[in-house]
Amino acid sequence: MAAVARLILQDFRSYEALDLPVEGQIVALIGENGAGKTNILEALSLFAPGRGLRRAELTAMARQGGDGSFAASVTLADDAGRLGIGLGAADAEGRHPRLARIDGAAVGSALAFSDYLRLVWLTPDLDGLFRGAAGDRRRFLDRLVLAIDPGHATRSNALERALRSRNRILEESPGQGQWLDAIEREVAELGVAVAAARAETVARLSAIIADTRDEASPFPYASIALSGEIDSLVASRPAVDAEDAYRDLLRQGRNRDRAAGRTLAGPQASDLEVRHGPKDIAAGQGSTGEQKALLIGLVLAHARLVAAMSGLPPLVLLDEVAAHLDPRRRAALYEGLTSLGCQVWMTGADSALFGDLPARALRLGVLPGRVEPLP
Repeated sequence: MAAVARLILQDFRSYEALDLPVEGQIVALIGENGAGKTNILEALSLFAPGRGLRRAELTAMARQGGDGSFAASVTLADDAGRLGIGLGAADAEGRHPRLARIDGAAVGSALAFSDYLRLVWLTPDLDGLFRGAAGDRRRFLDRLVLAIDPGHATRSNALERALRSRNRILEESPGQGQWLDAIEREVAELGVAVAAARAETVARLSAIIADTRDEASPFPYASIALSGEIDSLVASRPAVDAEDAYRDLLRQGRNRDRAAGRTLAGPQASDLEVRHGPKDIAAGQGSTGEQKALLIGLVLAHARLVAAMSGLPPLVLLDEVAAHLDPRRRAALYEGLTSLGCQVWMTGADSALFGDLPARALRLGVLPGRVEPLP
């Protein structure tokens, strides 16, 4: 099990200094709102590619009153490795260098941590996912892909840069056909690669949902699919043919895209369609409780998929996940988390919410700037 045995924070968010030894599969962080529970989950989330569960800039994570730097490190159980990340002290120009280390040796980015640790998380911000904008569901899907394929971040970032370059050429030099041909070739290659990675994750996740679904579970199974022009191309054609077809779409859409000020066709316009499996209705049509239960079921299935594909049972971060569950669903959640074989970190304001946790679970009281064991 890829588990954290020790977490150390220095000048991170509300923590001037924290040295937290950890034992157990399930860790419950209990404290009042604003005490700093989510800050701990955010620190752990930095060991995954991307921007963490709050999607904040690293500079925003430095403690107010500090020098603008911070450090977070974890020691993994069974001497599996020591990982560190943070911002260094400002240089002469006021810039803070990003730091990432494994066993004391510098590495290029958090992408290198994926050989040691995978992460899955669920936060209250996702409660409106199924009724929200398509962009929210794309980001959610890309997070699912990242936990399986860490290289997805590099491809996605490169695609964003290529799209910005194309948009700029269309605005400033629309007559430069050779420039547009070159950048559209790059967009097509990257776009198909991004769409293919998403499609593979959706297919594998659908398969594991089908294999493990339980009609009687309080967390209903989801039916998921991708929709969009490029998703249809990737699903129906070999990659090379899909790239050619996407490049044709880009060429034909230059005038339209110039008028819109953005590229309208591509992975940046795809959507993740989710349906409530047992009821066969769009997920957004379910009640608030049904949507929450469906989302939890989807995240649990994803954790199983990450473990199966990477060989690393992921670290599961659940922020305030039990607050709006009825007692039956809470008990089922804790049973399901225990069976995952992953280390799980949970937050909650009310200790009564964790009454059904296994006796061996670690309960920690969170107060401003410090964490203390609870009976």
